Amino acid sequence: MATPKDYAFMRRALELAELAAERGEVPVGAVLVREGKIIGEGSNRPIGNCDPSAHAEIVALRHAAEAEQNYRLPNTTLYVTIEPCTMCFGTLMHARVGRLVFGAKEPRAGVVESQLKLGEAGFFNHKISVESGVMAEEAGRLVREFFHDRR
Repeated sequence: MATPKDYAFMRRALELAELAAERGEVPVGAVLVREGKIIGEGSNRPIGNCDPSAHAEIVALRHAAEAEQNYRLPNTTLYVTIEPCTMCFGTLMHARVGRLVFGAKEPRAGVVESQLKLGEAGFFNHKISVESGVMAEEAGRLVREFFHDRR
């Protein structure tokens, strides 16, 4: 069950998503937290960085890994506005993130609940606790408005 802190950190992820939209990127934001403190954050940057892997989750994990001087990020929670894709979920697994909190589902490419349900796959040697739907309406509205305005 989501806590008041979950909502506070998701609000920060939504702020980052809005910044991505202002840059013309798909509005997704992510915040990585350990012991109540943000250790990494990011927003979508694949266009601006000319980097197909620069999704919000990856940017946040890179930021945290550099700050921590460790590619493993145990005992952390990642807050992201939209359900992660395959690349991002795999990276969460490799980084040993302990908990994932996401807002809106991504019916086409989301692999946590919408499509492949990778968190339930038996071949991973790590499990991530998942809380979905936190501020889903706000997160989904950002994406819908972004694509509506581009059409």
